[in-house]
Amino acid sequence: QVQLVESGGGLVQAGGSLRLSCAASGTFLSISSMGWYRQSPGKQRELVATVTKDGTTHYTDSVKGRFTISRDNAKNTVYLQMNSLKPEDTAVYYCNVVVRLSLLRTADSWGQGTQVTVSS
Repeated sequence: QVQLVESGGGLVQAGGSLRLSCAASGTFLSISSMGWYRQSPGKQRELVATVTKDGTTHYTDSVKGRFTISRDNAKNTVYLQMNSLKPEDTAVYYCNVVVRLSLLRTADSWGQGTQVTVSS
């Protein structure tokens, strides 16, 4: 099993910054992809950013230039630095981690979610 613990959400004014963290623990061989998704009321969960084990990153267009995803492989932790926040960034943010359980098996795990609220 994989446990994910998220932290760093909160309330911030537009233009402000927040940093999310997600630490993974449990029994697995390695962590492949790590990422952040978000979901606003009435909307589907959407991808925000991902980072592979070798550091390759991907961002949804709406956060490019404002958000930065990074990971610390030694700590099994992924971060999301969010700058120049906008009210439309308001959502519950979920950490997602894909781990390798064996040579042939992987597992997909989700964090509990952390609320980010940006006031105008």
